[in-house]
Amino acid sequence: MALSKNIKKAAFWSNVMKVGAVFVVLITIISLCFNSFSDVFSGNWDAVLDKNFSNQLWIRFFSSKVIAGFIYGIYVSNKNMK
Repeated sequence: MALSKNIKKAAFWSNVMKVGAVFVVLITIISLCFNSFSDVFSGNWDAVLDKNFSNQLWIRFFSSKVIAGFIYGIYVSNKNMK
């Protein structure tokens, strides 16, 4: 079904949010592992905080993931809606 028809359905937006939320969580975990692998697994949370979230870096860190999650959620939900 076309995206223009799917966006009118409440079930579509519910699926977008579910898929997008899972995607954001997974991408956040993967991103933290790539950016601060040794700090994450050694429990040095202050270094993780400084490297990824200090000086308003958290805005860029999470905004890119939320936008990607939303786009991915729309893509997957539209592909799977019948």
